[in-house]
Amino acid sequence: MTREELSQLRDLNREIRRDQLRLAELEAAAKSVTGKITGMPGSAKSSDRVGDYAAEIADLRGIIASNIQRCWYELNRLHRYIASIEDSQMRQIMTLRYVYGYTWQRVAFEIGETDEQYPRRKHNRYLALDDNDENDETDVVT
Repeated sequence: MTREELSQLRDLNREIRRDQLRLAELEAAAKSVTGKITGMPGSAKSSDRVGDYAAEIADLRGIIASNIQRCWYELNRLHRYIASIEDSQMRQIMTLRYVYGYTWQRVAFEIGETDEQYPRRKHNRYLALDDNDENDETDVVT
């Protein structure tokens, strides 16, 4: 698995949090919009701001729901990959980094190290070896 594939869950979670903040902003804006009753006829250019907000809110809720589904898929895929790793410490490093989204410093502390370089280097070596193993398996001898 590549670093980009491993990072999908963390990236999706960030995207969902950002969309949820935007959703809260839209909902607050929609609640604060009130129509003006003046007794005067409206212009043909007037727009339905509440309707616009409602449509955008509905779209954003759909996007969030879809991304949550993708998160579950990525989480399950990530757990299967991590479970296939033989080294217990590497499983811990991968889980802390990619499932929990910890920084390298926090990963180091969680596994009993003080230097963030230790888990990062071990991780990078593992991915390089894993990539080489995958390439060896896909090579076809003719």
